[in-house]
Amino acid sequence: MTISYTLKVANSRFGGFSKLLFRWKGSIYKLLYKEFIVFVVLYAVLSLVYRQLLTEEQKRLYTKVAQYCNRSTDLIPMSFVLGFYVTLIVNRWWAQYTSIPLPDQLMCIISSNVHGKDERGRILRRTLIRYANLSAVLILRSVSTRVLKRFPTMDHVVEAGFMTQDERKKFESLHSDFNKYWIPCVWFTNLAAQARQDGRIRDDVALRLLMDELNLYRAKCSMLFHYDWISIPLVYTQVVTIAVYSFFAFCLIGRQFLEPLEPGQEGDLDMYVPLSTLLQFFFYAGWLKVAEQIINPFGEDDDDFETNKLIDRNLQVSLLSVDDMYQNLPPAVKDKYWNESTAQPPYTMATAAETLKPSFLGSTFDMRMCEDADQSQPAEASPSMPRIQTPLLSRFFTAASPAISIKNFGRGSRGHPHLRRPRADGGFPSPFPNRPENPESVARIEEEETEDEEPNMLGGRPGWTQPPEASETQRKELPLIQVKAPSSESFGADQLDAQEP
Repeated sequence: MTISYTLKVANSRFGGFSKLLFRWKGSIYKLLYKEFIVFVVLYAVLSLVYRQLLTEEQKRLYTKVAQYCNRSTDLIPMSFVLGFYVTLIVNRWWAQYTSIPLPDQLMCIISSNVHGKDERGRILRRTLIRYANLSAVLILRSVSTRVLKRFPTMDHVVEAGFMTQDERKKFESLHSDFNKYWIPCVWFTNLAAQARQDGRIRDDVALRLLMDELNLYRAKCSMLFHYDWISIPLVYTQVVTIAVYSFFAFCLIGRQFLEPLEPGQEGDLDMYVPLSTLLQFFFYAGWLKVAEQIINPFGEDDDDFETNKLIDRNLQVSLLSVDDMYQNLPPAVKDKYWNESTAQPPYTMATAAETLKPSFLGSTFDMRMCEDADQSQPAEASPSMPRIQTPLLSRFFTAASPAISIKNFGRGSRGHPHLRRPRADGGFPSPFPNRPENPESVARIEEEETEDEEPNMLGGRPGWTQPPEASETQRKELPLIQVKAPSSESFGADQLDAQEP
Protein backbone atom coordinates (compact mmCIF):
# COMPACT_ATOMS: atom_id res chain seq x y z
CA MET A 1 0.00 0.00 0.00
CA THR A 2 1.27 3.43 -0.89
CA ILE A 3 2.52 5.31 2.17
CA SER A 4 0.98 8.77 2.31
CA TYR A 5 2.11 11.42 4.78
CA THR A 6 0.80 14.50 2.96
CA LEU A 7 -1.41 15.58 5.83
CA LYS A 8 1.50 15.44 8.24
CA VAL A 9 3.42 18.04 6.24
CA ALA A 10 0.47 20.24 5.28
CA ASN A 11 1.74 22.96 7.60
CA SER A 12 5.36 23.74 8.31
CA ARG A 13 6.00 23.58 12.05
CA PHE A 14 8.75 22.86 14.50
CA GLY A 15 9.75 19.22 14.35
CA GLY A 16 7.32 18.46 11.54
CA PHE A 17 9.75 16.46 9.46
CA SER A 18 11.47 15.03 12.51
CA LYS A 19 8.36 13.08 13.44
CA LEU A 20 8.49 11.32 10.08
CA LEU A 21 11.87 9.85 10.98
CA PHE A 22 10.27 7.43 13.43
CA ARG A 23 8.02 5.70 10.90
CA TRP A 24 8.98 2.21 9.82
CA LYS A 25 6.73 1.26 6.93
CA GLY A 26 8.02 2.76 3.72
CA SER A 27 11.09 4.18 5.48
CA ILE A 28 14.73 4.07 4.50
CA TYR A 29 15.45 1.97 7.57
CA LYS A 30 13.25 -0.82 6.26
CA LEU A 31 14.99 -0.69 2.88
CA LEU A 32 18.56 -0.42 4.12
CA TYR A 33 18.88 -2.16 7.46
CA LYS A 34 20.17 -5.46 6.04
CA GLU A 35 22.94 -3.83 4.00
CA PHE A 36 23.76 -1.58 6.94
CA ILE A 37 24.18 -4.55 9.29
CA VAL A 38 26.46 -6.31 6.79
CA PHE A 39 28.66 -3.22 6.44
CA VAL A 40 28.96 -2.75 10.21
CA VAL A 41 29.83 -6.41 10.78
CA LEU A 42 32.54 -6.40 8.08
CA TYR A 43 34.02 -3.19 9.45
CA ALA A 44 34.13 -4.63 12.99
CA VAL A 45 35.78 -7.86 11.80
CA LEU A 46 38.54 -5.97 9.97
CA SER A 47 39.07 -3.73 12.99
CA LEU A 48 39.47 -6.71 15.33
CA VAL A 49 41.86 -8.44 12.95
CA TYR A 50 44.02 -5.32 12.68
CA ARG A 51 44.08 -4.66 16.42
CA GLN A 52 44.49 -8.22 17.74
CA LEU A 53 45.84 -10.61 15.12
CA LEU A 54 48.34 -8.71 12.97
CA THR A 55 52.03 -8.39 13.81
CA GLU A 56 53.87 -5.10 13.71
CA GLU A 57 55.18 -5.74 10.22
CA GLN A 58 51.76 -6.75 9.02
CA LYS A 59 50.24 -3.63 10.59
CA ARG A 60 52.73 -1.47 8.70
CA LEU A 61 51.77 -3.15 5.46
CA TYR A 62 48.07 -2.85 6.25
CA THR A 63 48.53 0.83 7.04
CA LYS A 64 49.96 1.50 3.58
CA VAL A 65 47.12 -0.43 1.96
CA ALA A 66 44.54 1.46 4.02
CA GLN A 67 46.03 4.82 3.10
CA TYR A 68 45.92 3.85 -0.57
CA CYS A 69 42.27 2.79 -0.31
CA ASN A 70 41.34 5.99 1.50
CA ARG A 71 42.91 8.07 -1.30
CA SER A 72 41.10 5.98 -3.91
CA THR A 73 37.67 6.90 -2.55
CA ASP A 74 38.21 10.47 -3.74
CA LEU A 75 38.48 9.24 -7.33
CA ILE A 76 34.90 7.92 -7.46
CA PRO A 77 32.41 10.76 -8.27
CA MET A 78 29.63 9.39 -6.10
CA SER A 79 27.50 12.53 -5.90
CA PHE A 80 27.49 13.06 -9.66
CA VAL A 81 26.85 9.43 -10.60
CA LEU A 82 24.11 8.83 -8.05
CA GLY A 83 22.48 12.25 -8.42
CA PHE A 84 22.03 12.02 -12.17
CA TYR A 85 20.85 8.42 -11.96
CA VAL A 86 18.23 9.04 -9.29
CA THR A 87 16.96 12.15 -11.11
CA LEU A 88 16.49 10.12 -14.27
CA ILE A 89 14.60 7.39 -12.42
CA VAL A 90 12.34 9.81 -10.50
CA ASN A 91 11.30 11.52 -13.75
CA ARG A 92 10.61 8.14 -15.32
CA TRP A 93 8.66 7.05 -12.22
CA TRP A 94 6.27 10.02 -12.39
CA ALA A 95 5.87 9.67 -16.17
CA GLN A 96 4.78 6.07 -15.69
CA TYR A 97 2.13 7.12 -13.21
CA THR A 98 0.71 9.74 -15.56
CA SER A 99 0.57 7.07 -18.28
CA ILE A 100 -1.88 4.89 -16.35
CA PRO A 101 -5.15 5.08 -18.36
CA LEU A 102 -8.05 6.67 -16.51
CA PRO A 103 -11.56 6.54 -18.06
CA ASP A 104 -12.84 9.81 -16.60
CA GLN A 105 -12.81 11.88 -19.79
CA LEU A 106 -13.95 9.00 -21.96
CA MET A 107 -16.92 8.16 -19.72
CA CYS A 108 -18.14 11.76 -19.79
CA ILE A 109 -18.09 11.79 -23.59
CA ILE A 110 -19.89 8.44 -23.79
CA SER A 111 -22.56 9.61 -21.34
CA SER A 112 -23.22 12.82 -23.27
CA ASN A 113 -23.04 11.53 -26.87
CA VAL A 114 -24.37 7.95 -26.88
CA HIS A 115 -28.11 8.43 -26.47
CA GLY A 116 -31.03 6.21 -25.60
CA LYS A 117 -32.84 5.49 -22.35
CA ASP A 118 -33.96 2.12 -23.58
CA GLU A 119 -32.16 -1.15 -22.98
CA ARG A 120 -30.22 -0.92 -26.25
CA GLY A 121 -28.81 2.48 -25.37
CA ARG A 122 -27.85 1.34 -21.92
CA ILE A 123 -26.10 -1.75 -23.33
CA LEU A 124 -24.16 0.38 -25.79
CA ARG A 125 -22.86 2.77 -23.14
CA ARG A 126 -21.94 0.06 -20.65
CA THR A 127 -20.26 -2.08 -23.29
CA LEU A 128 -18.19 0.81 -24.63
CA ILE A 129 -16.82 1.74 -21.21
CA ARG A 130 -16.29 -1.93 -20.33
CA TYR A 131 -14.10 -2.35 -23.42
CA ALA A 132 -12.01 0.59 -22.27
CA ASN A 133 -11.59 -0.92 -18.79
CA LEU A 134 -10.80 -4.31 -20.29
CA SER A 135 -7.97 -2.81 -22.32
CA ALA A 136 -6.50 -1.26 -19.15
CA VAL A 137 -6.75 -4.57 -17.27
CA LEU A 138 -4.98 -6.43 -20.07
CA ILE A 139 -2.08 -4.00 -20.19
CA LEU A 140 -1.76 -3.85 -16.39
CA ARG A 141 -1.66 -7.66 -16.25
CA SER A 142 1.43 -7.54 -18.45
CA VAL A 143 3.32 -4.91 -16.44
CA SER A 144 2.15 -5.18 -12.81
CA THR A 145 2.83 -8.19 -10.63
CA ARG A 146 -0.06 -7.28 -8.33
CA VAL A 147 -2.60 -7.33 -11.16
CA LEU A 148 -1.18 -10.55 -12.60
CA LYS A 149 -1.55 -12.22 -9.21
CA ARG A 150 -5.16 -11.03 -9.10
CA PHE A 151 -5.96 -12.14 -12.69
CA PRO A 152 -3.48 -14.91 -13.45
CA THR A 153 -5.52 -16.34 -16.36
CA MET A 154 -8.18 -15.13 -18.77
CA ASP A 155 -10.71 -17.18 -16.84
CA HIS A 156 -10.24 -14.82 -13.91
CA VAL A 157 -10.77 -11.83 -16.22
CA VAL A 158 -14.03 -13.36 -17.49
CA GLU A 159 -15.14 -14.21 -13.98
CA ALA A 160 -14.48 -10.65 -12.85
CA GLY A 161 -16.90 -9.36 -15.49
CA PHE A 162 -14.47 -7.51 -17.73
CA MET A 163 -15.04 -9.94 -20.60
CA THR A 164 -17.80 -12.29 -21.71
CA GLN A 165 -17.29 -15.86 -22.91
CA ASP A 166 -18.06 -14.88 -26.50
CA GLU A 167 -15.57 -12.03 -26.31
CA ARG A 168 -12.96 -14.39 -24.92
CA LYS A 169 -13.44 -16.75 -27.86
CA LYS A 170 -13.03 -13.83 -30.27
CA PHE A 171 -9.99 -12.65 -28.35
CA GLU A 172 -8.27 -16.04 -28.36
CA SER A 173 -9.12 -16.74 -31.99
CA LEU A 174 -7.00 -13.78 -33.07
CA HIS A 175 -3.45 -15.13 -33.14
CA SER A 176 -0.64 -12.65 -32.62
CA ASP A 177 2.88 -12.89 -31.30
CA PHE A 178 2.53 -9.56 -29.54
CA ASN A 179 0.51 -8.21 -26.65
CA LYS A 180 -3.17 -8.03 -27.57
CA TYR A 181 -4.28 -5.29 -25.19
CA TRP A 182 -5.42 -3.22 -28.21
CA ILE A 183 -8.18 -5.63 -29.30
CA PRO A 184 -10.87 -4.15 -26.98
CA CYS A 185 -10.05 -0.71 -28.39
CA VAL A 186 -10.83 -1.99 -31.90
CA TRP A 187 -14.09 -3.47 -30.62
CA PHE A 188 -14.84 -0.04 -29.15
CA THR A 189 -14.38 1.72 -32.50
CA ASN A 190 -16.55 -0.78 -34.39
CA LEU A 191 -19.33 -0.56 -31.81
CA ALA A 192 -19.20 3.24 -31.88
CA ALA A 193 -19.48 3.22 -35.69
CA GLN A 194 -22.50 0.92 -35.42
CA ALA A 195 -24.08 3.28 -32.87
CA ARG A 196 -23.58 6.15 -35.33
CA GLN A 197 -25.37 4.21 -38.05
CA ASP A 198 -28.24 3.44 -35.68
CA GLY A 199 -28.57 7.11 -34.72
CA ARG A 200 -27.45 6.60 -31.14
CA ILE A 201 -24.60 9.01 -31.88
CA ARG A 202 -26.35 11.88 -33.61
CA ASP A 203 -23.61 13.47 -35.71
CA ASP A 204 -20.11 12.90 -36.99
CA VAL A 205 -18.68 15.57 -34.70
CA ALA A 206 -19.72 13.56 -31.65
CA LEU A 207 -18.29 10.39 -33.19
CA ARG A 208 -15.00 12.17 -33.92
CA LEU A 209 -14.83 13.44 -30.34
CA LEU A 210 -15.41 9.92 -29.07
CA MET A 211 -12.69 8.48 -31.32
CA ASP A 212 -10.17 11.15 -30.36
CA GLU A 213 -10.65 10.47 -26.65
CA LEU A 214 -10.36 6.74 -27.21
CA ASN A 215 -7.07 7.26 -29.05
CA LEU A 216 -5.70 9.20 -26.10
CA TYR A 217 -6.78 6.39 -23.78
CA ARG A 218 -5.18 3.76 -26.02
CA ALA A 219 -2.00 5.85 -26.27
CA LYS A 220 -1.59 5.71 -22.48
CA CYS A 221 -1.95 1.93 -22.56
CA SER A 222 0.72 1.85 -25.24
CA MET A 223 3.04 4.05 -23.19
CA LEU A 224 2.78 1.68 -20.23
CA PHE A 225 3.71 -1.18 -22.52
CA HIS A 226 6.75 0.69 -23.86
CA TYR A 227 7.90 1.79 -20.41
CA ASP A 228 7.85 -1.88 -19.40
CA TRP A 229 9.60 -2.92 -22.60
CA ILE A 230 12.29 -0.22 -22.79
CA SER A 231 14.11 -0.01 -19.48
CA ILE A 232 16.93 2.27 -18.39
CA PRO A 233 20.05 0.82 -20.06
CA LEU A 234 21.47 -1.98 -17.97
CA VAL A 235 24.97 -0.56 -18.44
CA TYR A 236 24.04 2.58 -16.55
CA THR A 237 22.50 0.63 -13.68
CA GLN A 238 25.58 -1.56 -13.47
CA VAL A 239 27.92 1.42 -13.43
CA VAL A 240 26.05 3.05 -10.55
CA THR A 241 25.82 -0.17 -8.55
CA ILE A 242 29.50 -0.99 -9.01
CA ALA A 243 30.49 2.57 -8.11
CA VAL A 244 28.56 2.46 -4.83
CA TYR A 245 29.71 -0.96 -3.70
CA SER A 246 33.34 -0.40 -4.69
CA PHE A 247 33.32 2.93 -2.85
CA PHE A 248 32.29 1.28 0.39
CA ALA A 249 34.63 -1.65 -0.18
CA PHE A 250 37.46 0.88 -0.15
CA CYS A 251 35.90 2.51 2.92
CA LEU A 252 35.95 -0.78 4.83
CA ILE A 253 39.74 -0.84 4.61
CA GLY A 254 40.66 2.82 4.28
CA ARG A 255 38.49 4.17 7.11
CA GLN A 256 39.98 1.88 9.80
CA PHE A 257 41.92 3.23 12.76
CA LEU A 258 45.66 3.13 11.96
CA GLU A 259 48.59 3.25 14.32
CA PRO A 260 51.47 5.66 13.47
CA LEU A 261 54.17 4.25 11.22
CA GLU A 262 56.99 5.99 13.07
CA PRO A 263 57.53 5.84 16.85
CA GLY A 264 56.54 9.09 18.51
CA GLN A 265 54.40 10.18 15.58
CA GLU A 266 51.00 11.46 16.56
CA GLY A 267 48.21 9.23 15.28
CA ASP A 268 44.51 9.81 14.54
CA LEU A 269 41.86 9.73 17.21
CA ASP A 270 40.79 6.18 17.85
CA MET A 271 37.05 6.16 17.09
CA TYR A 272 35.81 2.64 17.63
CA VAL A 273 32.56 3.54 15.85
CA PRO A 274 33.20 5.45 12.56
CA LEU A 275 30.20 7.78 12.68
CA SER A 276 31.07 9.78 9.55
CA THR A 277 31.62 6.63 7.50
CA LEU A 278 28.36 5.10 8.70
CA LEU A 279 26.46 8.27 7.84
CA GLN A 280 28.08 8.31 4.42
CA PHE A 281 26.98 4.73 3.87
CA PHE A 282 23.50 5.60 5.03
CA PHE A 283 23.23 8.48 2.54
CA TYR A 284 24.81 6.94 -0.55
CA ALA A 285 23.50 3.41 -0.13
CA GLY A 286 20.09 4.80 0.78
CA TRP A 287 20.13 6.88 -2.39
CA LEU A 288 20.80 3.73 -4.39
CA LYS A 289 17.99 1.86 -2.60
CA VAL A 290 15.54 4.65 -3.46
CA ALA A 291 16.39 4.20 -7.13
CA GLU A 292 16.09 0.44 -6.74
CA GLN A 293 12.60 0.77 -5.28
CA ILE A 294 11.05 3.16 -7.83
CA ILE A 295 12.80 2.00 -11.00
CA ASN A 296 9.80 -0.33 -11.47
CA PRO A 297 6.78 1.08 -9.59
CA PHE A 298 4.50 -1.78 -10.68
CA GLY A 299 5.88 -4.24 -8.15
CA GLU A 300 4.86 -4.93 -4.57
CA ASP A 301 7.03 -2.51 -2.61
CA ASP A 302 5.52 -0.20 -0.04
CA ASP A 303 5.47 2.79 -2.36
CA ASP A 304 4.59 1.04 -5.62
CA PHE A 305 1.42 1.99 -7.45
CA GLU A 306 -1.87 0.61 -6.16
CA THR A 307 -2.91 -0.80 -9.52
CA ASN A 308 -5.61 -3.10 -8.15
CA LYS A 309 -7.28 -0.22 -6.36
CA LEU A 310 -7.14 1.82 -9.56
CA ILE A 311 -8.88 -0.98 -11.48
CA ASP A 312 -11.67 -1.15 -8.88
CA ARG A 313 -12.12 2.60 -8.84
CA ASN A 314 -12.12 3.01 -12.63
CA LEU A 315 -14.71 0.29 -13.22
CA GLN A 316 -17.09 1.49 -10.55
CA VAL A 317 -16.89 5.20 -11.43
CA SER A 318 -17.17 4.66 -15.19
CA LEU A 319 -20.24 2.41 -14.95
CA LEU A 320 -21.97 4.90 -12.67
CA SER A 321 -21.23 7.69 -15.12
CA VAL A 322 -22.55 6.04 -18.28
CA ASP A 323 -25.52 4.22 -16.72
CA ASP A 324 -27.03 5.55 -13.50
CA MET A 325 -26.07 9.15 -14.22
CA TYR A 326 -27.23 9.20 -17.85
CA GLN A 327 -29.71 12.11 -18.08
CA ASN A 328 -30.29 11.74 -14.35
CA LEU A 329 -29.98 15.41 -13.49
CA PRO A 330 -31.05 17.39 -10.46
CA PRO A 331 -33.51 20.22 -11.22
CA ALA A 332 -31.93 23.47 -12.39
CA VAL A 333 -32.97 26.23 -9.98
CA LYS A 334 -31.82 29.70 -9.04
CA ASP A 335 -28.69 29.62 -6.99
CA LYS A 336 -28.31 31.18 -3.57
CA TYR A 337 -26.67 34.32 -4.93
CA TRP A 338 -29.23 34.97 -7.65
CA ASN A 339 -30.11 38.47 -6.44
CA GLU A 340 -26.65 39.43 -5.23
CA SER A 341 -24.19 41.33 -7.37
CA THR A 342 -21.14 39.93 -5.58
CA ALA A 343 -21.19 36.38 -4.29
CA GLN A 344 -19.54 35.90 -0.92
CA PRO A 345 -19.59 32.36 0.50
CA PRO A 346 -19.63 32.22 4.32
CA TYR A 347 -16.63 31.43 6.49
CA THR A 348 -16.45 29.30 9.59
CA MET A 349 -14.92 30.54 12.82
CA ALA A 350 -11.74 28.62 11.99
CA THR A 351 -11.28 30.61 8.76
CA ALA A 352 -12.78 33.97 9.77
CA ALA A 353 -9.34 35.57 10.04
CA GLU A 354 -8.88 35.20 6.29
CA THR A 355 -11.57 37.80 5.65
CA LEU A 356 -9.33 40.46 7.23
CA LYS A 357 -6.67 40.01 4.59
CA PRO A 358 -6.96 42.46 1.66
CA SER A 359 -7.30 41.03 -1.81
CA PHE A 360 -4.21 40.99 -3.95
CA LEU A 361 -4.52 43.66 -6.64
CA GLY A 362 -1.02 43.65 -8.07
CA SER A 363 2.52 44.17 -6.86
CA THR A 364 2.55 47.86 -7.95
CA PHE A 365 -0.81 48.76 -6.40
CA ASP A 366 0.71 50.28 -3.24
CA MET A 367 3.66 51.93 -4.94
CA ARG A 368 4.06 55.59 -3.97
CA MET A 369 4.36 58.13 -6.76
CA CYS A 370 7.31 60.51 -6.86
CA GLU A 371 7.05 63.41 -4.43
CA ASP A 372 8.04 65.88 -7.15
CA ALA A 373 4.76 67.21 -8.51
CA ASP A 374 6.35 68.01 -11.87
CA GLN A 375 7.10 64.31 -12.43
CA SER A 376 3.42 63.38 -12.18
CA GLN A 377 2.13 66.21 -14.42
CA PRO A 378 1.15 65.27 -17.98
CA ALA A 379 3.55 66.52 -20.61
CA GLU A 380 1.88 68.76 -23.24
CA ALA A 381 3.33 69.61 -26.60
CA SER A 382 3.60 73.26 -27.63
CA PRO A 383 0.94 74.08 -30.24
CA SER A 384 3.03 76.91 -31.71
CA MET A 385 6.14 74.91 -32.46
CA PRO A 386 6.26 71.66 -34.46
CA ARG A 387 7.85 68.60 -32.84
CA ILE A 388 10.77 67.28 -34.83
CA GLN A 389 12.57 64.06 -34.10
CA THR A 390 16.25 64.24 -35.01
CA PRO A 391 18.96 61.66 -34.55
CA LEU A 392 21.06 62.04 -31.44
CA LEU A 393 24.41 62.41 -33.19
CA SER A 394 23.08 64.98 -35.67
CA ARG A 395 22.30 67.31 -32.78
CA PHE A 396 26.00 67.49 -31.97
CA PHE A 397 27.50 67.53 -35.47
CA THR A 398 25.00 69.66 -37.40
CA ALA A 399 23.74 73.19 -36.97
CA ALA A 400 20.90 73.69 -34.55
CA SER A 401 17.56 73.73 -36.31
CA PRO A 402 15.56 76.94 -35.68
CA ALA A 403 12.37 74.87 -35.69
CA ILE A 404 13.45 72.97 -32.57
CA SER A 405 12.12 74.74 -29.51
CA ILE A 406 13.48 74.30 -26.01
CA LYS A 407 10.20 75.20 -24.38
CA ASN A 408 9.63 75.08 -20.64
CA PHE A 409 13.37 74.90 -19.96
CA GLY A 410 12.90 77.51 -17.26
CA ARG A 411 11.64 74.85 -14.84
CA GLY A 412 14.82 72.87 -14.84
CA SER A 413 17.19 75.80 -15.31
CA ARG A 414 17.71 76.21 -11.61
CA GLY A 415 20.54 73.70 -11.67
CA HIS A 416 22.16 75.40 -14.72
CA PRO A 417 22.04 79.20 -14.24
CA HIS A 418 24.63 79.73 -16.97
CA LEU A 419 22.03 78.82 -19.58
CA ARG A 420 20.19 82.05 -18.78
CA ARG A 421 23.10 84.52 -18.76
CA PRO A 422 23.05 87.12 -21.55
CA ARG A 423 26.04 88.24 -23.47
CA ALA A 424 27.34 91.74 -23.22
CA ASP A 425 25.65 92.71 -26.48
CA GLY A 426 22.23 91.73 -25.14
CA GLY A 427 22.01 88.22 -26.56
CA PHE A 428 22.72 84.73 -25.33
CA PRO A 429 25.97 82.87 -25.90
CA SER A 430 25.84 80.37 -28.69
CA PRO A 431 26.51 76.74 -27.75
CA PHE A 432 28.70 76.46 -30.83
CA PRO A 433 30.64 79.76 -31.10
CA ASN A 434 33.14 78.43 -33.62
CA ARG A 435 30.46 77.38 -36.09
CA PRO A 436 29.41 80.00 -38.68
CA GLU A 437 25.83 81.14 -38.42
CA ASN A 438 23.36 80.30 -41.13
CA PRO A 439 21.91 83.60 -42.47
CA GLU A 440 18.62 81.93 -43.34
CA SER A 441 18.27 80.47 -39.85
CA VAL A 442 19.08 83.84 -38.25
CA ALA A 443 16.43 85.52 -40.35
CA ARG A 444 13.82 82.97 -39.31
CA ILE A 445 14.70 83.40 -35.64
CA GLU A 446 14.44 87.22 -35.88
CA GLU A 447 11.05 86.86 -37.58
CA GLU A 448 9.75 84.65 -34.75
CA GLU A 449 11.08 87.09 -32.14
CA THR A 450 9.30 90.00 -33.83
CA GLU A 451 5.98 88.12 -33.90
CA ASP A 452 6.21 87.11 -30.25
CA GLU A 453 7.59 90.36 -28.80
CA GLU A 454 4.31 92.13 -27.95
CA PRO A 455 2.60 89.34 -25.97
CA ASN A 456 5.73 88.76 -23.94
CA MET A 457 6.04 92.43 -23.02
CA LEU A 458 2.57 92.15 -21.51
CA GLY A 459 3.56 89.43 -19.13
CA GLY A 460 4.61 86.58 -21.39
CA ARG A 461 3.15 83.16 -21.93
CA PRO A 462 3.81 80.03 -19.89
CA GLY A 463 7.19 78.53 -20.64
CA TRP A 464 8.81 81.86 -21.53
CA THR A 465 11.57 83.43 -19.48
CA GLN A 466 14.01 86.31 -19.41
CA PRO A 467 17.53 86.37 -17.94
CA PRO A 468 17.31 87.70 -14.35
CA GLU A 469 20.86 89.04 -14.39
CA ALA A 470 20.21 91.58 -17.19
CA SER A 471 19.38 95.20 -16.47
CA GLU A 472 15.95 96.74 -17.09
CA THR A 473 17.15 98.28 -20.36
CA GLN A 474 18.59 95.00 -21.52
CA ARG A 475 15.37 93.16 -20.64
CA LYS A 476 13.43 95.38 -22.96
CA GLU A 477 15.96 94.95 -25.76
CA LEU A 478 16.66 91.23 -25.36
CA PRO A 479 14.66 88.82 -27.54
CA LEU A 480 12.62 86.24 -25.71
CA ILE A 481 13.70 82.66 -26.20
CA GLN A 482 11.34 79.73 -26.24
CA VAL A 483 12.79 77.04 -23.96
CA LYS A 484 12.06 73.31 -23.92
CA ALA A 485 12.47 70.99 -20.95
CA PRO A 486 15.94 69.41 -20.90
CA SER A 487 16.28 65.80 -21.89
CA SER A 488 19.03 63.28 -22.37
CA GLU A 489 18.69 63.76 -26.11
CA SER A 490 19.40 67.51 -26.02
CA PHE A 491 22.91 68.91 -26.16
CA GLY A 492 24.69 68.56 -22.83
CA ALA A 493 25.06 71.32 -20.32
CA ASP A 494 28.72 70.51 -19.94
CA GLN A 495 29.26 71.60 -23.55
CA LEU A 496 27.56 74.92 -22.85
CA ASP A 497 29.78 75.41 -19.80
CA ALA A 498 32.81 74.88 -21.94
CA GLN A 499 31.66 77.58 -24.39
CA GLU A 500 30.55 80.12 -21.76
CA PRO A 501 32.53 83.41 -21.98
